[in-house]
Amino acid sequence: MPAPSTHDPQTVRAPLPDLLLRPMEADDLAHCHRLSLRFKWPHRLEDWNFLLQRGQGYLLENTDAEAPLRVVGSVVCTPYGAHHAVIGMLLVQAELQRRGLGRRLMQQAASAVQGHSLIVNATAAGMPLYKQLGFVQQDVLHQFQGSSAQPVLVSLPPGERVRPMGKNDVPRLLALDAQATGMDRSKLLLALLDMSEAVALDRDGEMLGFALVRRFGHGRVIGPVVAPDAERAKGLIAHWINTYSDSFIRLDVFESTGLPSWLDKLGLTCVDHVTRMCKGEPPVRDPGMQLFSIVNQALG
Repeated sequence: MPAPSTHDPQTVRAPLPDLLLRPMEADDLAHCHRLSLRFKWPHRLEDWNFLLQRGQGYLLENTDAEAPLRVVGSVVCTPYGAHHAVIGMLLVQAELQRRGLGRRLMQQAASAVQGHSLIVNATAAGMPLYKQLGFVQQDVLHQFQGSSAQPVLVSLPPGERVRPMGKNDVPRLLALDAQATGMDRSKLLLALLDMSEAVALDRDGEMLGFALVRRFGHGRVIGPVVAPDAERAKGLIAHWINTYSDSFIRLDVFESTGLPSWLDKLGLTCVDHVTRMCKGEPPVRDPGMQLFSIVNQALG
């Protein structure tokens, strides 16, 4: 059988449109939101705005005024202190994928935080690119969600309780998060506290862990959750599941925590998996404290 002609219209790609790679601005967010909706990502316009306020975004703009999408690619890079940064919201219009545009966006984001170790939560589609760029797998995140989780009772060790968090707890929260992640995420957490409800795990006045819940996407997301071990993390998560048992709830938990099987038994559904990957030196965390549920996939 003869090889297909290079002039066969089924084997010839349309030329790339004229694209402008530039920094993302607030006026671009409605267009970025429109792009993410095409992938059925749950981010609201408010979620995009929160991301851009925390980090630096870049986009690919189609300069053709008649194009159906003005923004055809996006990425957001969020630095945590002087040593680490998380890259997220890497999106390229489906019709323009496999043309090197994702690589261009990643290289631009990496250049904005040169010298930082980079962390991504990679979808299956993005994995080949990240591997080519030198990222190494660290863990797997399981996305659980649902609105019919069963009420759950978790017994905490004697003398421990879950209580509302107060302003005086903030310095301790920042310290616990730094222990659990190995990163300085204080600016992010202070912003999250302004829009979240928070509880602390307390033992005789000492704060041992915490859990935040806030509106995100289709309902509420529980995270971050930081605790010394899985049983205490379950106690924190159970508080919010019981509080919002009639609401749509989402959590993204690490496979290494052992929580996926527990959440499955509660009636939440695992709808997706992403791979935590790092390029450069991974964060060094305190082994006595652990991050169980993340803020979201774009922020870690």
